[in-house]
Amino acid sequence: MWKEFKEFAIKGNVIDLAVAVVIGAAFSPIIKSLVDEIIMPPIGLLTGGIDFKDYFIQLNHRDHVFKTLAEVKAAAADPNGIHAVTMNVGTLMNNIVTFLIVSFSVFLMVRALNKLKKPKPNAPPVVKDCPACTMSIPINARRCPHCTSEL
Repeated sequence: MWKEFKEFAIKGNVIDLAVAVVIGAAFSPIIKSLVDEIIMPPIGLLTGGIDFKDYFIQLNHRDHVFKTLAEVKAAAADPNGIHAVTMNVGTLMNNIVTFLIVSFSVFLMVRALNKLKKPKPNAPPVVKDCPACTMSIPINARRCPHCTSEL
């Protein structure tokens, strides 16, 4: 089992996956900043100034209205505060936009890398099909070894 594990761990795919995880972890704050600081403010402006980060639905304690998600969390941290239950719809929306941006970025990166790869030159064919029996035969053959027809 140890030998099989070593073969698995040393394969190129595992190393590539490890590199991808590290690069993804380093790329995550950049994407989060791009979404939070660049993309969501114009969307919020188009929707009438709504800051999606603070868009939530309060499920209990409706007599006390919270304006921001930070207020809800501060009240929950206070031992004597109100513990409101909220559905954080804005956080979900931000995460969906982040996912779409990351997916599109990865697509563009893979697309660019595929264009950089040199296409493999087409090797000349080494076999052909016999017109009589359709078996594969060497390209320079003058007679088919299967059906003995002349080519």
